Amino acid sequence: MTINELPPEDVFGELNSYKKGLSTDEAQKRLEKYGPNQIEEIKKKPVIFKFLANLYQLLALLLWAASGLAFLSGTPQLGLAIIAVIIINAVFSFWQEYKAEQALEALKNILPSTAKVIRDNEKKEILSAQLVPGDLLVLEEGDNISADARLVEANQMKVDISTLTGESKPVRKFSHETRAGDHAFVEMGNLVFAGTSVVSGSGKAVLFATGRDTEFNQIASLTQEVNPEASPLQKELARVTRIIASVAILLGVILFAVNLWVVKLPLSVAFIFAIGLTVANVPEGLLPTVTLALAASVQKMVRKNALIKRLSSVETLGSTNIICTDKTGTLTKNEMTVRKIWLPCQIIEVTGAGYSPEGEFLHHENPINHDEIRELKLLMRSATFCNDSRLVEPEQEGGKWKIIGDPTEASLLVAARKSGFNWEEEMKEKPRILELPFDSQRKSMTSIHQEEGKQVAYVKGAPKKIIKLSPLISDDGTVRPFTDREKEKVFKIHDKLAASGLRILAMAYRDLPPGFDDYQTGSVEQELVFLGMMAMQDPPRPEVKPAVEDCHKAGISIIMITGDYGLTAQAIAQEVGIVSQACRIVKGKELDQMSDDEVQEILQGDCNVIFARAVPEHKMRIASILEGMDEIVAMTGDGVNDAPALRKADIGVAMGITGTDVAKEAADMILTDDNFATIVEAIKEGRTIYENIRKFITYIFSHETAEIAPFVMMVLFRIPLPITVMQILAIDLGTDTVPALALGVGPSESDVMDRPPRPRSERLLNLGVIFRGYVFLGVIEAALVMSGFFWVLLSSGWAWGQQLSFTDPVYLKATSMVFAGIVLAQMGNLLACQTNRTSVLEVGIFKNRWILRGIAFSVAILLAIIYIPPFQELFGTTALGLTEWIYLLTFVPVMFLADELRKYIVRKRV
Repeated sequence: MTINELPPEDVFGELNSYKKGLSTDEAQKRLEKYGPNQIEEIKKKPVIFKFLANLYQLLALLLWAASGLAFLSGTPQLGLAIIAVIIINAVFSFWQEYKAEQALEALKNILPSTAKVIRDNEKKEILSAQLVPGDLLVLEEGDNISADARLVEANQMKVDISTLTGESKPVRKFSHETRAGDHAFVEMGNLVFAGTSVVSGSGKAVLFATGRDTEFNQIASLTQEVNPEASPLQKELARVTRIIASVAILLGVILFAVNLWVVKLPLSVAFIFAIGLTVANVPEGLLPTVTLALAASVQKMVRKNALIKRLSSVETLGSTNIICTDKTGTLTKNEMTVRKIWLPCQIIEVTGAGYSPEGEFLHHENPINHDEIRELKLLMRSATFCNDSRLVEPEQEGGKWKIIGDPTEASLLVAARKSGFNWEEEMKEKPRILELPFDSQRKSMTSIHQEEGKQVAYVKGAPKKIIKLSPLISDDGTVRPFTDREKEKVFKIHDKLAASGLRILAMAYRDLPPGFDDYQTGSVEQELVFLGMMAMQDPPRPEVKPAVEDCHKAGISIIMITGDYGLTAQAIAQEVGIVSQACRIVKGKELDQMSDDEVQEILQGDCNVIFARAVPEHKMRIASILEGMDEIVAMTGDGVNDAPALRKADIGVAMGITGTDVAKEAADMILTDDNFATIVEAIKEGRTIYENIRKFITYIFSHETAEIAPFVMMVLFRIPLPITVMQILAIDLGTDTVPALALGVGPSESDVMDRPPRPRSERLLNLGVIFRGYVFLGVIEAALVMSGFFWVLLSSGWAWGQQLSFTDPVYLKATSMVFAGIVLAQMGNLLACQTNRTSVLEVGIFKNRWILRGIAFSVAILLAIIYIPPFQELFGTTALGLTEWIYLLTFVPVMFLADELRKYIVRKRV
């Protein structure tokens, strides 16, 4: 017999397991024998190929061409220098990409995959890698299945096996099915496999294969690495690179033609000048700096409780203009506390806070005797029997009570403990026969128990649903008809409690007929006896209201989509500022009856809207409609059925604490604190990184103009070449590298969340960036350095039209002035480019600690090239005197103040 043909009771013996689970010692022995439960990763591209790819990207090819031209023109030293630049840049680029990749790999350890098992007769949560054959796995809704196992218990369980079969529809699983049948092994009804997930229900299973022995690993090993599609930012950078390359080639060709046929320079000299202009237009550090900036932002977000799974998602966050958020846990503390209990003819106040079971039950401010109220005991029985959470006592005196499971259910356990109800003993006397798990469609949960020779179904769920299913009510120890008039009164009480921000659950029960065995929800959940309601409070997080205000200032709309009751959701939404008093509440059933055009009209309207009593399918529909409106949407979710909506949204946001494994896998971002304010921080960081990339591009464009201008002026005015190609390379790959990185990892500007979201169509390299870099700052920088060039020449007796040899002391000093002038002007540019609109003086000139490091690095390289003899010979420089340095130092404040004036004008015009 194969493992799937055995009856459940024989599975333990066959797999050398136990109903109490393995012991810790035995599990450790098996871990050493079988190894960790880890899937073999798909073979990645060898590191050497990743490095070589940097040698033939577009900008590198441009430099290869320049190097070839240098050799053809008889200047092998220049050709070798350019080759050295290509290799150095490739090493630098590869190293930054490698570091970014390693950073993302490290993020996997922040939220490690876990599994629930029975060990030493206790339910424990362990790392999935520590699972071993024979482990008794506990499976619940939303869990990823981490190894192959044989079910020994299954309660209404459905599993998504699409990763193995491609079939998207979940399949039902049964522990008692023992037939081999004609199905494939992975489709056997009593087996579950690694890589699949529990969509609904619960169960237990004994592991028979882990790690490389699982079906999932065998399939994965046959697949090949798939190259991911380029992100919008990567596509935009490729576009920028093409533009830069085209400009470089065009200018190089034009200068070559002019020098050859207009200026009548020798062919070799014309080649050198064309090469110089081409090299001057190539921003060698562009791609690695962007990669590093993205990786740095991801790491920064981790420290702020946002785990970004893909680098490209950072850029998308910056464009987000709508956040679709749930309520519980995201906007609130997720610390449910029962505040009021409604029983027929009385409302009981419950004191205490949090999960500590300390508090009193009061009626008209007087303590009540719990044992005298039959309905209260039945209410607590229903609340605790229909419950899969657990209270964990403090490990030490003064410690905090903790919970395992859903906070709402846990709050019911806390209330029961406060009332003195001992559900553990009750469970022993009235064992559970079957559980009908909570379902978002029917909004209820049922637990069926054996009680004094009969079966009793205890039901917990949405009050209006439970009331409608209850023709009877328990009142003062007597079961009597529940009239429509009484129901209307209870509905009004419910609405009043909900309007005050309380979440409400109702409880009921039913004595099932003798011999009852039709355990379908429709058959069980009818003819109920209504017991009462329990109202809980989950207070808003204090940091949410300021975050909502930031969203409003930033032009970001917030839409609440919640399964909660409309009035409860509205109370919380109004308290944190999401909606005003005049808001529209659209219920799930109402939404089902609307066309997409009607929903779009609501979303486009001026009124505030809350989607209440919504199910995950509604999230998916709303995300699709918003996508059709060309909005960029961040969607929160935590359940299994939220996964499609999370994938559909531009940014899927899963909860790290309460979220299911399936939701986390589908999401682009995981909130490790389940906090709405963290989403806003992530959007702020997304906007910042995009702005930082623009700052870097502006910075490098400025010195490119200053490097191009000397070549143009040489042609127009027949002057000696003001800067050599080697000096250009020293700037592009030497003095400018660390400062550029400093801009790439800079902090946010103070007004980054005071602007509307960036349109999806807006280009990274737009007219504003081109004007600020190439034209405004570039022209000023070019004018400054050329003034230094002419000052040295004219003060030395040079006359217009006079040509100087490359070794002439006057020429060496003049070119050294241009070289040093560009480096110092770039320092002023560096300080100015820290912000796009806000004054740097307001932000703090050296708030970014990398700025000082960048300046120190540039100064060190500059002084070495100017004063160390071997470098002087290589780069064609000579020592400068005090007078020259004083002149050059004025470039720093001129560049800085010029851009500060531009920002001032921009702020005044807006």
